[in-house]
Amino acid sequence: MLFDSHTHLDDRKFDKDRDDVIKRAKENGISYIMNPGADYESSVRAVELADKYDMVYAAVGIHPHDAKTMDEMMLELLKAMTKKPKVMAIGEIGLDYHYDYSPREVQKKWFREQIRLAKEVKLPIIIHDREANNDVMKILKEENAFENGVLLHCYSGSAELAKEYIKLGAYISIAGPITFKNARKAVEVVQTVPIEYLMIETDAPYLTPVPYRGKRNETSYVRFIAEKIAEIKGISFEEVAQKTTENAKKYFGIK
Repeated sequence: MLFDSHTHLDDRKFDKDRDDVIKRAKENGISYIMNPGADYESSVRAVELADKYDMVYAAVGIHPHDAKTMDEMMLELLKAMTKKPKVMAIGEIGLDYHYDYSPREVQKKWFREQIRLAKEVKLPIIIHDREANNDVMKILKEENAFENGVLLHCYSGSAELAKEYIKLGAYISIAGPITFKNARKAVEVVQTVPIEYLMIETDAPYLTPVPYRGKRNETSYVRFIAEKIAEIKGISFEEVAQKTTENAKKYFGIK
């Protein structure tokens, strides 16, 4: 049993074979899939996919790239979506200082507003943090975000920062780059973080793990991430699968 804690099945790259992707996921032992939104339209599609497929759950939110599109009306639309029974989180939200597609002050404003929405509707959050470690942590602390739950998706920070996060009760999600040859920092994170605070994800269709690197990613490949974590930690694949699934179910409130 595996839980892909972050994948974008709503992406147009899956339009021609989405049913087959779900089928392959089941055949490879995946039992649960979390599909976060990245903008309003993808949040709507995430909810639709959760309605269609038993194993799929949704998160709704506006990625920092699209923070410039946000206003109070969009925040209300997101809030309305959280009433759907399979919407289990607000995300993905956060800060991205690599591309700066939205001005940084705008990113920070709507990051805070979405954290406040999550607290209002009592849902955990899924964080996107790219080259914005200090500001992400600062805002999470100032907004008391850890009360509701914080998940660092596709974690790319240091092992030291990961230790600080888990002291605050956050979870760390590991994606395909852990399988890359130059993944020294990611390996240190997996060595450092107890299995009780880890989740696994594909972030499909992006960040395809070895041995399929360079091709479109999909949920069935999450097993390669679990296998690599098992190798690094010196534990069985079955223990990684069980623990990360338990962690994700607990975090997202899935029975």
